Amino acid sequence: MLLRIAHRKTPLKLTALTTAVALLVTPTLATAQNKGPPVLRDTESEQLLRDYTRPILRAAGMEKQNIQMVIINESVFNAFVADGRRIFVNYGAMMQSETPNQIIGVLAHETGHLAGGHLSKLRERLAEAQTQMIIAMLLGAGAMVAGARGGGNSGLANAGAAAMSAPGEVIRRTLLSYVRQQEENADKAGVKFLNATGQSARGMYETFKRFTDESLFAARGADPYVQSHPMPAERVRALEELARSSPYWDKKDDPALQMRHDMVRAKISGFMERQDTVYRRYPLSNASLPARYAHAVTTYLHGDLRNALAQIDGLIQLQPANPYFHELRGQALLEGGRPAEAIAPLRKAVQLSSNAPLIQMLLGQALVASNNTAFTDEAITILRTATARETEAPIGYMQLAMAYGRKGDYAQADLASAQAAFLRGDNKTARDLASRAKTRFAIGTPGWVKADDIVSAKPLPGQKSN
Repeated sequence: MLLRIAHRKTPLKLTALTTAVALLVTPTLATAQNKGPPVLRDTESEQLLRDYTRPILRAAGMEKQNIQMVIINESVFNAFVADGRRIFVNYGAMMQSETPNQIIGVLAHETGHLAGGHLSKLRERLAEAQTQMIIAMLLGAGAMVAGARGGGNSGLANAGAAAMSAPGEVIRRTLLSYVRQQEENADKAGVKFLNATGQSARGMYETFKRFTDESLFAARGADPYVQSHPMPAERVRALEELARSSPYWDKKDDPALQMRHDMVRAKISGFMERQDTVYRRYPLSNASLPARYAHAVTTYLHGDLRNALAQIDGLIQLQPANPYFHELRGQALLEGGRPAEAIAPLRKAVQLSSNAPLIQMLLGQALVASNNTAFTDEAITILRTATARETEAPIGYMQLAMAYGRKGDYAQADLASAQAAFLRGDNKTARDLASRAKTRFAIGTPGWVKADDIVSAKPLPGQKSN
């Protein structure tokens, strides 16, 4: 299930390291991040990214830190770390990486930022810079006041104005230089992790080289000291020397992993690109499995359910143990207004995926949408299990609220609705629903405590206190 979530509950305090510096220089940009980035959720894609990063995190000594992979709904190539707990990857980075090794190289670089503690160190530098700016401003203001009191000493007043402006540029350049050094260190760490896991750094080099070639004209004549990253050509030359020294430079990706990569790219294309774009990327003459996957997705999305089901059934015939084909069949039936028929393929998908919580939520949605009261208790059990494991997907709580409402358990229905609203960042609705839930629960019970937590929760940074 490729699910678009408008915005994460948790806004990013820092996006990429480069953005962190930009926020210091131009604070007005911060308002663009108030609601957090738009997120895509898909079990297949997220599992692939986790499989890519697991050996790298192990090599970095971070395997037990529960680093999460988050897919951002942006078509441009980008990946970044933001809070020390998550690696963010634009779906465009996955689409534009032709081999697993290319995206793995980028993930190794981002792991280098995490392992080096670059975010916390940058926050310290930002705090120091802020203090220096305040001191400079106070000293400059004092000089200007002294000039005014000295009978119009314009020289002293001008010196004060200069004192207020010059340190800002010096501090900015110092911070940018520091960030460039962090990028270089992340490159080195990334290659080190790839070597430790027996993987080639060629993909990392190819990716950065491609962006160097694309940006050479734009970067020509630019001041290297005001670039947030090292000058591309310089950085890539250093990376190439480091990567080519690895004994794994010529190592290729496993064919099975390449196929998984191609399948995810095809799925993303089917869901995220225009139908004519999908068919240009995967012509009807292309009978490969990834092409057939993309065709099936775009066919169902554009309303030809009968044809889409035939295509999906063809995929299932080829790989009957592939949980994501069964999931796609269930999702197509559910969104095509046939929820009762969606239950069987979604049950199969849940079983084959070892109870993946996002697929469980889709099954719970089908059970609720079937309007069969015999499925109500099962839906509640499945959705409670799914939301316990996947705590940041509002859809699970929304379906749980509907199931409880069907059963007449309005206290739990209000609580689940409040949890969904809170995850969406709708604080006022969340508090109102949680307050009502509190009146339905006995004081001190687990439901009452959860509702009280929502009522008393403060808005997250960047959210309005509506």
